[in-house]
Order: sequence, then C-alpha cells, then structure tokens
Amino acid sequence: MLPSHENLFKYLCIVQRTCFYAIEEKFVATWLTLDYICDLFYVLDTVIGFRTGFLEQGILVRDLSLLKKRYMRSSRFKWDIASLLPTDLLYLKLGIHTPLVRVNRFLRTGRMNEALDRMETRTSYPNTFRVAKLMLYIFVLIHWNACVYFSLSNYIGFGADPWVYPNISDPDFATTRRQYFYCFWFSTLILTTVGDTPPPEREEEYLFLVADMLIAVLVFASVVGSMGDVISSLRDRDNVFFPNHELVKGYLRSRRISKELQKRVNDWYQHLHINKKITRENEILQHLPITLQTAIAVSVHLPTLSKVTIFQNCENSLLEQLVLKLTPQVYSPGEYVCKKGDVGHEMYIIKEGKLAVVADDGVTQFAVLGEGNFFGEISILNIKGNKSGNRRTANIRSIGYSDLFSLSKEDLTETLLEYPAAKRLLEEKGRQILTKMGMLEETDEGEGEVEKTEDKVKRLEASLEALQTKLARLIAELESSARKMMQRVEQLELQTEGWEGIVAEGAQGEIEEREKVKEREIGDGEGEGKGEGKGEGEKEDEEEPVVEGERGEGDGGEESLGEKEKNVGGNEKSKKEKEETEEEQTKTETQDQKRDEM
Repeated sequence: MLPSHENLFKYLCIVQRTCFYAIEEKFVATWLTLDYICDLFYVLDTVIGFRTGFLEQGILVRDLSLLKKRYMRSSRFKWDIASLLPTDLLYLKLGIHTPLVRVNRFLRTGRMNEALDRMETRTSYPNTFRVAKLMLYIFVLIHWNACVYFSLSNYIGFGADPWVYPNISDPDFATTRRQYFYCFWFSTLILTTVGDTPPPEREEEYLFLVADMLIAVLVFASVVGSMGDVISSLRDRDNVFFPNHELVKGYLRSRRISKELQKRVNDWYQHLHINKKITRENEILQHLPITLQTAIAVSVHLPTLSKVTIFQNCENSLLEQLVLKLTPQVYSPGEYVCKKGDVGHEMYIIKEGKLAVVADDGVTQFAVLGEGNFFGEISILNIKGNKSGNRRTANIRSIGYSDLFSLSKEDLTETLLEYPAAKRLLEEKGRQILTKMGMLEETDEGEGEVEKTEDKVKRLEASLEALQTKLARLIAELESSARKMMQRVEQLELQTEGWEGIVAEGAQGEIEEREKVKEREIGDGEGEGKGEGKGEGEKEDEEEPVVEGERGEGDGGEESLGEKEKNVGGNEKSKKEKEETEEEQTKTETQDQKRDEM
C-alpha cells in the first residue's frame, strides 16, 4: 500500500501548483524532489506487485513465475505502467512550470481505494474510520474547488467585481498563504450552502455557482447518508451487545410497575452500559464458524472453567465443548442467586464480584465467595444417594454487582453423552465430594443392580412406545393408500362401463359376416352338386354301370358337404372361444394398468 499517501499528495499538490502559479514558481525545487520521490515509491510498488501472493482454491500461491504471469495479465498492471509513463519529458517543450503533465499519476486511484478498504477492515474502530474518510473526501473536493475558483478569478481578472478574488496588488491579498486560505474559505461557503457570498455578475460566475450548487447537494446527501449509516450501525451494535432498554422501560410503564423495581432495572442497565458488560456473547459469535467460536470461547472462558474441581483432569475436547455452553449473567446488589431448598438446574462460576453465603434471615453471613469460586456443581450431576436430592443447601446473595458464568444441567448432560468415560469420572468425583460433606447415602450392590434394571426397563419401554408409534403411523399410511386405490378402481370402472356394449356389437357384426360367408360357401357347394347330377343323367343312357358309381360319388359328395358344415361350425366355436379369451386378456391387462397407476 505504498502509493496511497503518494496519491493523496498528487491529488492535493498537482492541481494546486497548476492553479496557484506563485506557489509553483517559489518552491519549484521542492516540488520536483517530492515528485520523483513519489515516482520511486510507484516503481517499488510495481516491483512488489510481481511478488504479491494470491489465493487459489484457498491456498496461498507463492510461485514467482505464477505471480509474475498473473500480475502481468491483470488490469492493475496496465494502469500501473500507464501511471509510470515518462510524461515529464513534456517539460522540455512546455516548460518546467507545467505540473499538469504529471496528471497520469492519478491512474493509481484504485490502489488508494484498496488501501483505504483494507485499513477499514483491520481497524478496531470502523465507524470512526468511515467518518474520517468521508471528511477527507470532502476536504479534497473543497481544495479542488478553491483552486478552480482562483483560476477563474485570474481568467476574469482579480478585483474585476466583488465576486472574484480581490486584486493581488493589495498587500493584504498578495501573499500566497492569504490567496489559498481565502479561496478555500470561499469554496467552503459555497459547497456547504451556507451562503453569505457576493452575487455573481458574469456568465462564467453563474455557471461556476450552478455547478457548485449541484455538487453541494450531492455532498450534503452523502454526508447525511453516511452519518445516518454510522449512527444506525452504532445503534444496531448496542442492540446486539445489550438488551433493548427502551422496550423494557415501555413495558414497565404499561404494566405500572412500582418505582422501586423500575429503579432496579434502570440501575442494572446503567451498570451494563458503563462497564461494557456483554450478556449476549453467544448471539454475537453465532455468525462465525464453529471452530472460531470454540477458539474464542476457549481463550476467554477456559481458564475460569478449569478452576472447577470436578472438571480438573478432564479431556480438553470436553472442556472445549463446555465453554461454548457457558452463559454470562449479571446480578445486582442484594439479589439472590439461589435460595436454600431450590432445585438446582445450573452451576455458577464467579468471574467478578463478591457473593455471600447467608442464613435464612438474610443478614448473617457464613462465608464470602470471590473471583474464581464456584458453587452448585453437585446439583447438575444427578448422583445417586445424594441426601439433598439435587436441591440447594445454602442461600447465595450478591453483595454488589457480580458477573457469573452459568452452566445448565441440560447442556452438561447433552455434552456428556459423547464422553461416557468423562461422565463416570465426574460422577466419581462428585461422590467423593459428597462423602466428605457427609451428604451421600450408602447403597448396596443389590439396589444398584435394581436401579440398573429399572433404567433398562425404562429404556425398553421408551423404545417400545417409539416402535408402536411408528407401527401406527405405517398402518395409517397403508389404510390411506388402500382407500386411494379403491377410489381409483371405481373411477376406472365408471370410465369403462360403455366399453362392453361396443365390444359386443363389434363381435355380433363379425358373427353375422361369418354366417353370410358360410351361406355363400354352402350355396356354391349345392350348385356344383346339381351340375354333377346333370352330367350323370346324360351318361346313364350310354353306360349304366357308371351311373351307380357316379351315384356313389354323389352320395359321397353329400357326406362331404355335411362334414364341411361340421367343420365350419367347429371353426365358429373355436373363433368364439378365442374372442372370449382375448376379451378376458384385455380385461386383465386393463386391471393391471389400473393397479400400476395406483
């Protein structure tokens, strides 16, 4: 990011030296030295560009050949080379006092924007940086406008009218410092729409003012929009870090809560804001990957959790899981954290503040717990034989404002399911503590076995209930599918009611056609028989023996006709049977199709 500051120098000085020629002529050696120092930084930035790594599929590439190839193919390389072109050679023709020939250095504007963006992401105060960047842009714009105003006054004539810069022959307005400050002040009046400037008298002056007014509108809109974004982001940050105080106060007023209780709530909120106490850490970090959440929680809470006796010598992976479950809580002065006889659902670790173990009267103090102490760890383990029955055995009250971490029984149980060895170790440590305190009832092995069998029975009953639920669900699904199938079959039967009449009519027409064909065949047979009879009669006069043989043949012909009729009848029966089988096959096919559709 070397050219970022050099670019800013170019933005300010090149335009100023072009418009305020007295400044250019008076400090020409200084300007040339600074120009070539900036060029040297530009060359160094270009050389660094050949060695700047990049990410490819999430891996940092450092191969010099690949870096060189990528940089030379990028558009940034073209702009960098264009900004380094030796346009200073135009000094030989235009003169040394024409700094505008170095305007190609403005082509590195993208590098300055890149530097500002990276600074914004790395700074710890991004909102402040955004405001500062906006003010810098406004300053550069007013600076350029002042330079243009001075050049326009020189073009019109110094002191030609009240609007332009006064006559430089006046000693009060002759110095370069006075010239720049006056023009900068005049430009600020115009761009901030403050007014109180002399009215323009020439066309050039009117055009300049119109352009400045339009720019001023954009500047004002950008300033208002940017400040609004900054304020809204600050408000959103407060809403994420701290509970919404206004919402709670509105609720208290609507419910007509007592003044004393409202004061306690307001004092609690005030303590959070003044001391920057964050009670919603998990919500803030939930947008990060789980690995980063674990790393942050370990760095913040692991030293505190490792002080708890029952968690000492446990696996690091178990502690890493538990630190994600810790919930910060803040208690006000005189507020009870727990009372004697309450069922314990969480344990507490003191991060900051002091708590007192008090008697039932709330006055007598038995002990004072400070930073690093903990209590309630036994109540979240469900140890068999605990005489207290997982109930609190003392009253714990906050002396002042106290910051605690709480770990709930549900979170610990859920985490220990994946660490059975750690669970047995914690239970053993809990029994040892209860034994020292005299709060553990001795139980024989038989009772332990009975309890184990009871646990097994409970698990079996739970699994049986789950299986019954699944079976009932499957039966209900089967019944619903059967009803749907029956409805579908009924719909298809209604659709196919008219098909039987059409098939019967077609079959009857085919039968009639076949009967007509049979009648024709029989008629042809009778005609042939008659022709043969006539031929035999003529031959009887000539040869009588042959007549008998012919008659025998005629008888045989009649028998053959009878056989033909029988064959035709058999063919008709076989055809009807085939048609019936085909109809049955079509019905079965349609039923199969209906079932497939169901």
